[in-house]
Amino acid sequence: MSYNHNQSFFLLLLVTLSITSCYVIHAESRHLLEITIPELSKPELPQLPEIPTLPKLEFPEISKPELPTLPKPELPTLPKLEMPVIPKPELPTLPKLEIPQVPKKP
Repeated sequence: MSYNHNQSFFLLLLVTLSITSCYVIHAESRHLLEITIPELSKPELPQLPEIPTLPKLEFPEISKPELPTLPKPELPTLPKLEMPVIPKPELPTLPKLEIPQVPKKP
């Protein structure tokens, strides 16, 4: 019987907390709507001096290095391997199974 009392207590607690949390959210949003923010004047920025343009840098051309050619290695030829012939196994023939016919219901 005490289990039923605990269950109703937790249900009441859950409902109470959900109601109070909803009220707080509405109250805070109402409070935000009532606040008036004073308008600030836009500050004036001083004129910046012009930045002189830099000349484009030119780099000297560098020639591509030439790599020496390497001699192509000669690989020895491998002898061709002969595969042994494996005879096919002879399997005995199985007799064909006959399935009896199921009698049909009239």
